Amino acid sequence: MSTFERYLTLWVALCIVAGIALGHFIPGAFHVIGALEVAKVNLPVAVLIWLMIIPMLLKIDFAALGEVGRHWRGIGVTLFINWAVKPFSMALLGWLFIGWLFRPLLPADQIESYIAGLIILAAAPCTAMVFVWSNLTRGEPHFTLSQVALNDAIMVVAFAPIVGLLLGLSAITVPWGTLVLSVVLYIVIPVVIAQIVRRQILSSAGEAGLDRLLARLGPASLVALLATLVLLFGFQGEQIIAQPLVIGLLAVPILIQVYFNSGLAYLLNRIAGEQHCVAGPSALIGASNFFELAVAAAISLFGFQSGAALATVVGVLIEVPVMLSVVWIVNRSRGWYERAPQTTPAVETNH
Repeated sequence: MSTFERYLTLWVALCIVAGIALGHFIPGAFHVIGALEVAKVNLPVAVLIWLMIIPMLLKIDFAALGEVGRHWRGIGVTLFINWAVKPFSMALLGWLFIGWLFRPLLPADQIESYIAGLIILAAAPCTAMVFVWSNLTRGEPHFTLSQVALNDAIMVVAFAPIVGLLLGLSAITVPWGTLVLSVVLYIVIPVVIAQIVRRQILSSAGEAGLDRLLARLGPASLVALLATLVLLFGFQGEQIIAQPLVIGLLAVPILIQVYFNSGLAYLLNRIAGEQHCVAGPSALIGASNFFELAVAAAISLFGFQSGAALATVVGVLIEVPVMLSVVWIVNRSRGWYERAPQTTPAVETNH
């Protein structure tokens, strides 16, 4: 691990502070950048996400995707967490913390809206950023890609019914434009670009050439992650400073939710005998959220100034720092994890 990667937590903290400060002192610049969006998908952030995930996607050999079936235990655990646990546990946590414990500290007219935003956030599994988290845990890239693609397919049919059920709505307005565009921008286009580049490099320079390219792109990927962090916190710098108590209280159930779901997925994979390179991405996919879709859905249902929209934005703000902490836990606990008997034969992965 390079010196830069070793101190990633420090760089993240500095970028959070820089983003909040810049968002407060030069909000106009961030308003201009924030306005560069299509169907609630911010295009500058999308480009930065490309820079983050394309190096990870370059490692994927599509000819080896057929082998991902041997990780059916990990796929089953992740699907169980994403669709049978996460939305419902968040509904419970939202009611417990926002609807009861923190109620005296929050605006009374926004309580139900805050809970709705938390539920919407939990009902949308993460897409693009999962590749970053998986890479940082040395996760199996073919498993990660297959799991993300499967979640995207399920999300098309399951997101609206689950949110509608938990919010007590007969029908919800799904921002289909955001959903489709996000999948195209964050999955389809980067995968196509990465595979074209991969084939060209392998044909001209072989595996050694691909390794050299990945070594050069690694730092660029982390810089893009940090730049994304500055933008995300800059977009909300004014809100953070204006409503720090509300944002702090909304963060509590989200944090508990992340650690609960990631820990449960990690433990279930260990019990099932999955490899660590699958359990890591499984835990991270099970814990993270598709915040672009969540924010768009909350705004569509409740309005831009609603408590629901603010709750989903809090999810955006804490996503990177908290997921980095989960990455750290997964990496540090690898020795403990691998002391359990595993039923899946080891597979050599190209990292």
